[in-house]
Amino acid sequence: MRGSRLPAGGENVLQTIRGKRAAAEASGIKLLDLSIGEPKGAALLSARQAAAAAVMSEDEAMHTYQYNASPGVPNFAERFIQVHVKRGFQHGDVDYLTMPGIKPMLGLVPLACGCANQPLTVATTTDPGYPIPADWCGYHPYATNYALSLNPGNEFRFMPNQISNGTGLVMMNYPHNPSGQVATEGWLRQICEYCSDHDVRLFNDAAYIILSHGSESLCLADVAPDFPGLSWAEAFTAAKLIGNGTGWHVGAMVGSPDFIGDFKEVKGKTDTGFVAPMAAGVVAAFEGDMESIDLVREMYRSRLGLLAKILTGRGMRLALEPAAGFFTLWLAPDHAFGQKVESA
Repeated sequence: MRGSRLPAGGENVLQTIRGKRAAAEASGIKLLDLSIGEPKGAALLSARQAAAAAVMSEDEAMHTYQYNASPGVPNFAERFIQVHVKRGFQHGDVDYLTMPGIKPMLGLVPLACGCANQPLTVATTTDPGYPIPADWCGYHPYATNYALSLNPGNEFRFMPNQISNGTGLVMMNYPHNPSGQVATEGWLRQICEYCSDHDVRLFNDAAYIILSHGSESLCLADVAPDFPGLSWAEAFTAAKLIGNGTGWHVGAMVGSPDFIGDFKEVKGKTDTGFVAPMAAGVVAAFEGDMESIDLVREMYRSRLGLLAKILTGRGMRLALEPAAGFFTLWLAPDHAFGQKVESA
């Protein structure tokens, strides 16, 4: 008999929002779109021009499967990672991996930690937060997920004592979506020390790091190599780096050789790599057009400031002053549009 084999109510929340947005616009309602964390418009011109030239290349490597490497764009991962990370790496301290964006890779992270054949407890920054890591854990029969407590009281940074005994993997997202909180050196050192001492693998989704507002925002990769016993990995994407690169599906990962090695094994069996011409466009932007990337970051920062000024002037209260990204998170008001608000 035909019918869904999945539990009801499992649609992706971002797709649900898109549907509601499209329906409202189709009915003639003019929206101020603050609902989804995506850039608007096209990718940077420098990236588009280079990608177009790469598409026309006669070089076979530009048109073949890239898998875990990047024959069409040599050393892409190393070059891309260094744009985001402030430190250098000693030989053998880290390994690299190219990937087609972050989202499709998140489900492979627990698999790279052995959840296909043994129980794995995974802590995530998903309440509030980007829900996909928890969603992926729900699809893995041996992965058990719990959300680390994030709230205005701890400024949306969890502490080591919140990580339960027996946890095998922490999947975090800093800069944090949707609060805009960033990871600082002191905080990262606390988390790295705990995970190293307790044999917990540590993963960070650094999708919004390029949109950090200040120098205090660090990558996990800026600190983790100082902990030789730590098994760690961090993922980066070009989705926001080049203006609107959300459809380009280009990214890279760096981490301890053991974690990246396990990830390569799983990814090598489940994925054929990114699209090389798009990666060539990304390289052209970050190696030759950082001025435009900086302008995009400042545009989002100024827009956040304007939005906060308007809404706080109407009595709304920020849950946290955002330090990165293009998100804002607000405390639920008691009343809105003349009605009592019962819940968030």
